[in-house]
Amino acid sequence: MNRVALSVCTSVLQLALVGVGSLVLLGLMAKVKARAEGRVGSPVVQPLRDIRKLLTKERLHARHSSVVLALAPMVITASAAVAVGISPIIGTHPVLGQSADIFVIVYLLLTGSVASALAGLDPATAFGGMGASRAMTIGALAEPALLVAVIALSVQAGTSNLPGIVSSTASHPAWVFGPVHLFALGALLIVVLAETGRIPVDNPATHLELTMVHEAMVLEYAGPELALVTLGEAMRLGLLFSLVANLFLPWGVATGDSLGALAIACAALVAKTTTLALVVALIEVRSAKLRLFRLPELLAGGFVLSVLAVVMGLVIR
Repeated sequence: MNRVALSVCTSVLQLALVGVGSLVLLGLMAKVKARAEGRVGSPVVQPLRDIRKLLTKERLHARHSSVVLALAPMVITASAAVAVGISPIIGTHPVLGQSADIFVIVYLLLTGSVASALAGLDPATAFGGMGASRAMTIGALAEPALLVAVIALSVQAGTSNLPGIVSSTASHPAWVFGPVHLFALGALLIVVLAETGRIPVDNPATHLELTMVHEAMVLEYAGPELALVTLGEAMRLGLLFSLVANLFLPWGVATGDSLGALAIACAALVAKTTTLALVVALIEVRSAKLRLFRLPELLAGGFVLSVLAVVMGLVIR
């Protein structure tokens, strides 16, 4: 298979895996939490059923909303899809893989965050404004930590291109157990919890008006638009889980030009992201949601870890 066809196949497989797999991961985490709490819980495929049901429902808009409310779901899903398509999720040669720079991925994620916040503000409701304000506060603290943590890996790899970082780490296995990767991993785990709205930063299973963040911004959505928002946020979670898995455990990622390597990479990705989802679910079971005014301490800790990773990378380079 030639390189262009392989790149297209890689990106299509990534979109399919993350699009469907991220919803299954949400169902798996909910199931694990339910079983750990002594409940049966809903089926693992329940998020897929919810998406199918929402697609058959009617669109509803707030009376005083503008075009922003209608466009935001498409922006959220499209930005996540583009980031998934160009990132090294199952292979190091996706379409436009040379453009998968750290800053490109971070700004694509930021585009989705801004669209969510604007959608929450657009209907001019108290809950939407509250959720948007909280989300931007959390994002302002989490995005720099994400950027600096991946920069630490780029210092060691000598490139800011994500496929290049994955390839370099795969060819230098000792880096995985070095201080740079360990500090950066700690920072990214905190960022992932914040960016995906998981405990202790946010509780995705609650609608309490004094605690909700993400849910407050999507209260005005219904039907297909709510399905798009749900899919976009799930793809965001799947992308972050995949990047954490591949940046720190790059084994299994396809670097060759064969379909067999892609098949192995798909199996490896499923195994790594499932393990990470189980870890996150167990953390949620044993943790409580932090008060809003305590979140800066947690996220500042993630930023400090990412800065330490950069310093260690410059020292031992």
